[in-house]
Amino acid sequence: MHTSQLTEKSDVYSFGVVLAELLTAKKALSFAVSPEVRNLAVYFVSSMDEGCLLQIVDEHIINEANVEHLMEFANVAKQCLRVKREERPSMKEVALQLEGLRGVVGEKHRLEETKSSLKASSSSILDVESSKFIDSLSQVPMSLAGGR
Repeated sequence: MHTSQLTEKSDVYSFGVVLAELLTAKKALSFAVSPEVRNLAVYFVSSMDEGCLLQIVDEHIINEANVEHLMEFANVAKQCLRVKREERPSMKEVALQLEGLRGVVGEKHRLEETKSSLKASSSSILDVESSKFIDSLSQVPMSLAGGR
């Protein structure tokens, strides 16, 4: 039932639209395309139902993402986009699902971030040490006028 009232469940629907926009790099509504793809939420859900989701996902995401994780993320969006608000998850449930996905997907990224962080830390330690060395050199009296 469409009541035109803003509720927590309408926020969940809107969030589902945002997730679909992120996955597809398409606008929520576009009048420059054919009527069957004009409404991204409807097009997204029907593409998932027909097993054609990967055909509408942005190519940059497909090149970077694990398809299984992509499908799990898309399923969260699909749950948010359910027409009946009673069937939509709460925002807390959505957050927990995304956090779970983040945990699974993030393990690889955390390892890479740790490696980068260690490199940056050692680099900044070198910068600090270099800075201390340069500061200590400025304390040494030098005279260019005297030569050797």
